[in-house]
Amino acid sequence: MNSQKTKEAQRRRRRFRVRNKVRGTAERPRLSVFRSSMHICAQLIDDDTGRTLAAASSQVKLEKAPQGDYRKVKAETKGEARKQKRALLPDRPYGGNVKAAKAVGLKLAEAAKAAGITKAAFDRGHYRYHGRVKALAEGAREGGLQF
Repeated sequence: MNSQKTKEAQRRRRRFRVRNKVRGTAERPRLSVFRSSMHICAQLIDDDTGRTLAAASSQVKLEKAPQGDYRKVKAETKGEARKQKRALLPDRPYGGNVKAAKAVGLKLAEAAKAAGITKAAFDRGHYRYHGRVKALAEGAREGGLQF
């Protein structure tokens, strides 16, 4: 078995080990975390019905469409072309840091309050309780969720 498959198998075992101990109900849903290299998102899930009760993410919807076709940029050098393309594309906030994770936790706590949820069971998945995952949990606690 190559190293990539071994890592994936270890992650799967870790995820199932955590998931066996954490179960979400309507009164105390499971707070599930997904972390990518660029963004982080979390959702409150009722495992009895299989429904998502509240969710929050570091990705934001674009308010306006791109101003022009960035594929048809003409420039003298690659550097100038890159700058012109970047100017045409809308700015997106970076969601792969601790600050963004804490903001997602606060946003999720607000959505949970709106849905009438005060308690949750934290499901870190196969991620370690460290860095962005920890910051999301602390943000949710600050927002009023209890684990």
